[in-house]
This record gives sequence, structure tokens and C-alpha cells, in this order.
Amino acid sequence: MTIFVDGDAFPNLLKPIVVRAVERVKLPLVLVSNKPVRLGDSSLIKTVIVAAGADAADDRIVELLSPGDLVITTDIPLADRVLAKAAHAIDHRGERYTADNIKQYLAMRNLMETIRDTGVVTGGPKPFSPKDAHAFANALHRFLTEHGMA
Repeated sequence: MTIFVDGDAFPNLLKPIVVRAVERVKLPLVLVSNKPVRLGDSSLIKTVIVAAGADAADDRIVELLSPGDLVITTDIPLADRVLAKAAHAIDHRGERYTADNIKQYLAMRNLMETIRDTGVVTGGPKPFSPKDAHAFANALHRFLTEHGMA
């Protein structure tokens, strides 16, 4: 198993959590972004920088992905593509995307995009907090435990 991180909007609070996890379970991690992003020091971490573009990082992750891998992302269309490749996805707040919930997330995303396109200000997501980081850490640990890694 490899862990992939969609690195362009990865919260700083999660960086040490992910580094500790990959060091503890000895899993490789690939950070994919369109600009340099410093995650932490570990021989298990590889960084891939892609050309600028709306879906360049997403496309590269899907290209490198194998069934059973884990992707950490808040990008719902990317999560849908990950699940289609029989891999797993968790967002920055610890929500696990599954075949049972991804279509609902996509529908809500598309609805909110349509509402924003009409000029309505929707406010966006709430600010990322230490509570969110804790929920992510718990979800990552739970995932690794379920897959015999912890």
C-alpha cells in the first residue's frame, strides 16, 4: 500500500500526523502538488511536482494509484476517481469517502457550485481547526488498523 497526499491545499496541522503515521507503519507516501510543499523528513516520503493546471495533480495521482492505496484529499471528484480504481480516500477532516457516500458528496458539491454560479455567496467551508486534525488522525489510525498496518 502507498499513501498519496493531494498536497496543494494540505493543512500544516496534518503534516506531522502523516509523517508519524508513515514512519510508524513503514508505508511509502507520495506527495503530489503543482508547487514545492514541505511535508517533513522521512526516507519514506517522495515528492512529485506536476505542471500547473486545474487537474494536473489529480491526474498524476490517479495515474500512479494502485488498488488498495490510500489518497488523502478534499477534492471530491478526485476521491470519486480514486474509488473507481478500487483505492481508498480520506479527507482532511477525517471523513472517509466510500462507494456508499461519494455520489451524495458529488451531488452536494455540484449543487453548491451551481448556487455559487448564480452569484449567491455560500461562505465556503469552515476554517480548519485542531479538532479537525484530531478527527483526521483518528480516521487515519482507524484506516491503517483496519488494513493491518497499525
